[in-house]
Amino acid sequence: MATDSEDGELSSMSSTVSSIFSDSSGNISITSSSSGEMDDGGGRLRNKCVGRSKVVEWGFTSVIGRRKEMEDAVAVVPGFMSRTCDHVGGCVSDGGGGGEVAPVHFFGVYDGHGGSQVANFCAERMHEVIAEEWDQEAVDGFKWKQKWEAVLSSSFERADNEVLTEAAAPEIVGSTAIVAVLSGCQIIVSHCGDSRAVLCRGTETIPLTVDQKPDREDELLRIEKQDGKVIYWNGARVLGVLAMSRAIGDRYLRPWIIPVPEITFTTRTDEDECLILASDGLWDVMTNNEVGEVARRILRRKRRSAATNGEPSAAQTLADSLTEIAMGRQSSDNISVVVVDLKSKKKLQKT
Repeated sequence: MATDSEDGELSSMSSTVSSIFSDSSGNISITSSSSGEMDDGGGRLRNKCVGRSKVVEWGFTSVIGRRKEMEDAVAVVPGFMSRTCDHVGGCVSDGGGGGEVAPVHFFGVYDGHGGSQVANFCAERMHEVIAEEWDQEAVDGFKWKQKWEAVLSSSFERADNEVLTEAAAPEIVGSTAIVAVLSGCQIIVSHCGDSRAVLCRGTETIPLTVDQKPDREDELLRIEKQDGKVIYWNGARVLGVLAMSRAIGDRYLRPWIIPVPEITFTTRTDEDECLILASDGLWDVMTNNEVGEVARRILRRKRRSAATNGEPSAAQTLADSLTEIAMGRQSSDNISVVVVDLKSKKKLQKT
């Protein structure tokens, strides 16, 4: 469903690109907004990784919305690891391109509940933990998925443990965690909770996560097997309290709330338009397909004008516009949106 506001842009506060972005502030306007671009390796063109020699542009917004407190946090870490694509795993190059060292990028959205402490801790620490765990894990190159599954699972558990050992938050505070690792050939997504990631590919909008809700059949069975209860009070809630079944933190709800992530692997293609990560302040009022329709329309229009007129990037314009639409639809939550533009500039010049 299209509205007039879908073509609109927010008047947002820009900031200089830095390694990590997280935000907490106190009014209904944009409280954090930034965009940037990252070179995915450069060099000669051969039979190559899909993302090699492309500039990856990104943008994000994070707003308090109609909540009294800001509990969302966002992390964008360009080149949080530098590895060869075939070392990261899932390299599709058949011409040796996977042997060139290239940056691997990190994007994360964390939606806190009970307070902002765990979300802010994750924004500052999760990518560091993942990089450290990657260096410690050794596995056969043909089993790269198993390595990532082990690394991401241990990283989420370790971050959860560090919240406790460093007394970063009370036991009644927790956070969703959705992170995306972007290499030249793969999009690897790991998540706990009900923040969500979608991939716009051609005319398709592909969900990369499934919300971990207490009444999801497999989650309900797991909770009840451990003598927990799901009580319906303003939606399904674990013990009538928490409206998700997995999270970082929330020690007081163990063993029913767990920090065990679900992980997906998606091979990049030339048809990929963008990757979108967002907290449920967006998804509560927009469907995956609605977000995808807005994304395709705005990206294709704004890429050209942004490139020629010095305007904000297409990715930033989309992040701003999705936030504006969610606000216009009376979203009652904090809203955080990260957009990664996956189209190369070289290809865009031909379209």
